[in-house]
Amino acid sequence: MDTLILSRMQFAANISFHILFPTITIALGWALLFFKVRYNQTKEDRWMEAYRFWVKIFALSFALGVVSGITMSFQFGTNWPGFMETVGNIAGPLLAYEVLTAFFLEAVFLGIMLFGFSRVPNWLHTTATFLVAFGTLMSAFWIIVLNSWMHTPQGYEMIEGVAHATDWSAIIFNPSMPYRLAHMVLASFITVSFLIAGVSAFRWLVGGRTEGVRVALKTAVFSAALLLPLQIYMGDMHGLNTKEYQPAKVAAMEGHWETSSGVPLILFGLPDEDARENHYEIGIPNLASFILTHSWDGEIKGLNDFVTHDGEVLHPPVAPVFWSFRVMVGTGLLMLLVSWGASAMMLRKRRGVEGLPKPMLYALVAMSFSGWLATLAGWYTTEIGRQPWLVHGVMTTKQAVADVPAPMVLSTLLAYLAVYAVLLTAYIYVIFYLARKMSRGEDIGTRVAPSAKAQVKAVPAE
Repeated sequence: MDTLILSRMQFAANISFHILFPTITIALGWALLFFKVRYNQTKEDRWMEAYRFWVKIFALSFALGVVSGITMSFQFGTNWPGFMETVGNIAGPLLAYEVLTAFFLEAVFLGIMLFGFSRVPNWLHTTATFLVAFGTLMSAFWIIVLNSWMHTPQGYEMIEGVAHATDWSAIIFNPSMPYRLAHMVLASFITVSFLIAGVSAFRWLVGGRTEGVRVALKTAVFSAALLLPLQIYMGDMHGLNTKEYQPAKVAAMEGHWETSSGVPLILFGLPDEDARENHYEIGIPNLASFILTHSWDGEIKGLNDFVTHDGEVLHPPVAPVFWSFRVMVGTGLLMLLVSWGASAMMLRKRRGVEGLPKPMLYALVAMSFSGWLATLAGWYTTEIGRQPWLVHGVMTTKQAVADVPAPMVLSTLLAYLAVYAVLLTAYIYVIFYLARKMSRGEDIGTRVAPSAKAQVKAVPAE
């Protein structure tokens, strides 16, 4: 493996670890705001109990997101100097906007949100919660703007090999940005819905049958059930946009080699780039054409259209994109099945959480981090699918990589992987440690409402 491959692997490891935590904080901030507003409206302790538990998870996720984000940003200089040298006039301001309008907002009001329960007026604490949630959303907005511009660049001109902005509105509202932003934000809300549902189901199973656990579990399950169909629709819209601006990515996602009409939807196959065909292919006739063109006989470009006469390949590596796309879709469909099943059980005879049998509770626990799997698979589909371009049509990944010895990149890659494995294990352990302890009414950092403690002792586990 040369420096280019190792540098790509290192950045992929960093972004894979980092994206896990913004995926949680983007939506969890709004979930906390919902809990707090419902408490203000009803004065019921159950909403504040849910808030007090999940604000701890938000703080933990925020801390790891910040640390991993800083590490990732260093690689622009150490591994990819050509990126900022070529498009720094555009990427630099967008990253600065993210820090100024989002990160500072989150950091300033996070302290009030975490420690101001009894130290500031209730309206100020609620306002701080809103501003933190709004800051996480703004952070996502600016990062998605930059990422989308790299996929569908607009509003610039090249002068002596350097990109210069000519229209900031075109840069910000580039063709793929609205679809990519909506898809990512929905992914975050679905991820958090399953995280809250899974951890709340765990708390219920270990005896934490308080009203706070009950309301968090119901809210999360119903949210997931409502959001997943919307995400499927938005994914279809995003796919149509990708077909227009990045047809090579769509061809790799679908595993189609020749341009043709009435293209089948390939459910399974083993892409072979050397033979330029799929082995053991299983497909549904004409369905890919219908999904991508809304016509049963629609034409879809094949991968062979993106190979030059001299043999240069201008499409992404097929197998990673093909399989990551199917992991994303398969995980999403499983999440839809589980959320709809759990919702139906709770609505049946209006039994609520008591209507969930133990197998469904265990299924929810197992699906706690399913949103991470779907998000990572979707991210790999998007980012690997952009290859060989770093900024589509402007510069290739090879043009941006630093001239660093491969063994040095390999050593830092292994160090990153070791540290990230430890941190990720610790993160998941701490979440379930807090869930178990607080389900038993033990005080972990903040006080559980007295009524909640009484309920923990009063309701035995089955």
